[in-house]
Amino acid sequence: MNPSVPKLALVLGGGGARAAYQAGFLRSLAKDFPELNFPVLTGVSAGAINAAFLANAHDPFPRAVDQLEALWRAITVDQVFRTDFPALLKNMLHWALRLTTGGSRVAQPTRGLVDTGPLKHFLKHGYRTDSGLLHGIEANLQSGRLSAVGITTTNYRTGQSVTWVQGANLKTWERAERASRNCVLSVDHILASCALPLFFPAVELGSDWHGDGGVRLTAPLSPALHLRADRMLAISTRHRPAETHPNGAATHAYPPPATVLGVVLDAIFLDMLDYDACTLERINRLVRASPNPHEPDLRPVELLMIRPSEDLGRIANEFERELPFAFRFATRGLGTRESPRADLLATLLFQPRYIARLLELGARDAAARRDEIAAFLHIK
Repeated sequence: MNPSVPKLALVLGGGGARAAYQAGFLRSLAKDFPELNFPVLTGVSAGAINAAFLANAHDPFPRAVDQLEALWRAITVDQVFRTDFPALLKNMLHWALRLTTGGSRVAQPTRGLVDTGPLKHFLKHGYRTDSGLLHGIEANLQSGRLSAVGITTTNYRTGQSVTWVQGANLKTWERAERASRNCVLSVDHILASCALPLFFPAVELGSDWHGDGGVRLTAPLSPALHLRADRMLAISTRHRPAETHPNGAATHAYPPPATVLGVVLDAIFLDMLDYDACTLERINRLVRASPNPHEPDLRPVELLMIRPSEDLGRIANEFERELPFAFRFATRGLGTRESPRADLLATLLFQPRYIARLLELGARDAAARRDEIAAFLHIK
């Protein structure tokens, strides 16, 4: 890696099924800018699926994005976790037994509420790997198309946010509650980054168990900065900051669990990316005003933040009936039909028509912002 060469980074946030929006946006981007390349790729949670796919792809960017879109169009809920009634009931009973017996040895060990074995099989097929190792990343590093890729998880033993990085001549970093580890990335790293707390089982990486990377990632832009990005295109799955949402009908009913869980998931996936973007802009202003703005560790970093033009949670409400019966029954028990917020539903709604709607919205948003993106990319 030549530190003097400007590097463009693609930063992909989480959001479960909502990450399909990113694939749609990238599809339109590749159509308008076919020579585009992102030397630095970082992702967290479902955004890690997209980032790793692009880093592992052998084809040029437009073809790789077409394949990524095809991956999303092929996904269904039962390819993410088992949705049959016996499997769901078995996991629920294990949890109930553990809670009612005070965690005694009578209760079998519990991991996630659902079995994500299907997702591992789906990703290995999508990434075209039998071993689970993402061999295409090393090939792209050798060819110079890729400088580095980072996937973030949460270490459940230490509570630390860990970014697993693969690249040439990379230096690891240690910060308060944040660190990096050099590695050869695999499907297990992606599964760990996607492991929703309590819902999905954690994944063993090394000697520790890791879960969703958004849980403790207080600075989502930091991995790309550590990987020496000079410009960052960050794609969020949040429509806009919550405080600017139009107020719905006033209600004094107690919030159902689905509402509470939706707020928690937004805090994990979306809130910190908005906060970190504001922090970066403040630092950029300070750096530009510095008397020594050209010092190696003081450099302004351009950022273009992309957000959906529509609320992906509200769209999810239109497709709730398409969930498999047993899983739909369970989510309704959490109050998804009573909640004005559909963030939980939007996270888990891996269904074709909802995914297709998000892909189309992403492509439409990218087309609408083409001139702004071209100016950011310095493309005429």
